[in-house]
Amino acid sequence: MKKKEKAAIKEYQCSGCVSGPDLECYEHKTKYGIQCDKHHPGTMISGIGMVFLGMPRPFCRTGNYKLINGNSYIKIYIYNRFQDLDETWFYDKYNIPVWKYKNDKNHVFVRGLCPRINRPFLHVILEDCLDKINCLEITDQDIKEMD
Repeated sequence: MKKKEKAAIKEYQCSGCVSGPDLECYEHKTKYGIQCDKHHPGTMISGIGMVFLGMPRPFCRTGNYKLINGNSYIKIYIYNRFQDLDETWFYDKYNIPVWKYKNDKNHVFVRGLCPRINRPFLHVILEDCLDKINCLEITDQDIKEMD
């Protein structure tokens, strides 16, 4: 696993995980990107519920949190390039991107919904690919105005 991938996992997943950032349990690569299979959001905020601490504000809420086979129902999928994502996920009527946002590191965050199975998804793409994703773009000003 590349240094960039490990850094992204540590920043976006491990920072809010019940396992903590020091276990280095994240060395796992699947056909659905790079993520820690043991990731479990460990922060609860009153009135909001469970959150992913390492994610930007509009992308940090888990929604209806469930466990399936001991694993989180919603996962953060991390991809090096949009092309890597495009080989396994298709943004279409079954996987609808809703919000996109580019942070100061040029990482793109996509929050979406799989309406057929009523499941949210979160993607982090480690390159600037905003122009390849058709959905509402969230700005820094939008984030400042959100609770």
